[in-house]
Amino acid sequence: MNGTRSVIVVGSGPTGLLLAGDLAAAGVPVTLVEKRPHRISNLSRAFAVHARTLEQLDARGLADELEAVGRPLERLGLFGRLTVDLGALPSRFNHLLVVPQYEVERVLERRAVKAGVEFRYESEVTGLAQGAGGGADPDDGVGVEVRGPGGETATLRAAYVVGADGMRSTVREATGLPFPGRSVIRSVVLADVRLAEPPETLLTVNAVGDAFAFLAPFGDGYHRVIGWHRGRNVPDSEPLELDEIKEITRLALGRDFGMRDARWMSRFHSDERQAPAYRVGRVFLAGDAAHVHTPAGGQGMNTGLQDAANLSWKLAAVLHGHAGPELLDTYQTERHPVGRSVLRSSGGLIRLAMAKRPWTLALRAGTTTVLDHVGPARRRVAGQIAGIGYRYPAPRGAHRLTGTRVPDVALAGGGRLYEALRGGRFVLITPGPAPGATDRLAVERWASGRRTAVLVRPDGYVAWAADGADPVETEAAVAAHVG
Repeated sequence: MNGTRSVIVVGSGPTGLLLAGDLAAAGVPVTLVEKRPHRISNLSRAFAVHARTLEQLDARGLADELEAVGRPLERLGLFGRLTVDLGALPSRFNHLLVVPQYEVERVLERRAVKAGVEFRYESEVTGLAQGAGGGADPDDGVGVEVRGPGGETATLRAAYVVGADGMRSTVREATGLPFPGRSVIRSVVLADVRLAEPPETLLTVNAVGDAFAFLAPFGDGYHRVIGWHRGRNVPDSEPLELDEIKEITRLALGRDFGMRDARWMSRFHSDERQAPAYRVGRVFLAGDAAHVHTPAGGQGMNTGLQDAANLSWKLAAVLHGHAGPELLDTYQTERHPVGRSVLRSSGGLIRLAMAKRPWTLALRAGTTTVLDHVGPARRRVAGQIAGIGYRYPAPRGAHRLTGTRVPDVALAGGGRLYEALRGGRFVLITPGPAPGATDRLAVERWASGRRTAVLVRPDGYVAWAADGADPVETEAAVAAHVG
């Protein structure tokens, strides 16, 4: 592997798999290092794939396969009184898809293998060192110390390293970055169980008094149950019995649905933390290595996948010489604020759900009333949870669309935008004269009579837009952004 133009991705969860697959598909040599054995565990925590993530997966030709095995949910219930209607989302995927994380990992791993990613399982990163000058010299890179399955050690070199290795990220620790924050909920219990009496709803969630419980189907006859009781604050190492989970579920949901045959049980604590920087020299953080938050809203895996979609095309553009290294700085300016927003929204949801004091109960009632009666506020909440409500910063004087996410618009000839994005290229949608298509640019026309020219980045956000279709201006914009 040529270290001056290659990438090492650490961690083979959804974030690492999508990132590595994108890079390999773009012709960048990639090594994915994972300390676990080669198997996809069915003990994953994530169950919700939101609209924006489905759009990103659609741009890779993977969304329809997951739609076929998952179950759509068009309404989310909050606080027992408020319903958030996802069916009104301006997206082809106007729902939440209930599908276990291992199904997401399965399709992403298959894509990464097909694209040529080199996998190193049972290989643990023990340290890393950046080249002289912090990697400023183009010929400098990053050396990653890896201990293999037999205890042997080796140093791998690459131009860039991405830590997608979870909350206890070795990559983050090696950079010296802190991970400030705190534990929000302690002694959360998890189990995979069979139910004698399946719930009436696809997702079952409620909080009553001191108890909270959540149920979701795996699709293989088992359900995941997540529970918490305010009065049961014990270490993660405390033994866990099914009776405790059943009791929490009865308190929160009114019955335990005849839980039996637990194949796995565990305790964990839920933290809210975010690294102050997602980049140190040639080392990047993505997913849980960069930010962790409560499971409320099911946004953890989704935020990590969107981190990967933002970073992958930028790394490929820089490594292929189509963009300067300053493009990589936009990963921090675009994704760090989104991570901070997700921490706030998921934390707010869990605090309102577990409200107990009179003033917090009053706040929850007031929030519910506002969201129930004020359409724009309710749509904003739905957009944030689904991930389609975020926009990235735009330069001063830029067109109002710059930095916004583009929906799956119809194109002339019967195509649609996210099909056009499947080549990993920029897509120029224009009503007038345009440069010719290249291996970096697809050129399309609106199915409607729209007069705006829009240059869409590989991750589905607007790089540049203009009202009208001046060919000189369009060609200059394409040269500046596509290279």
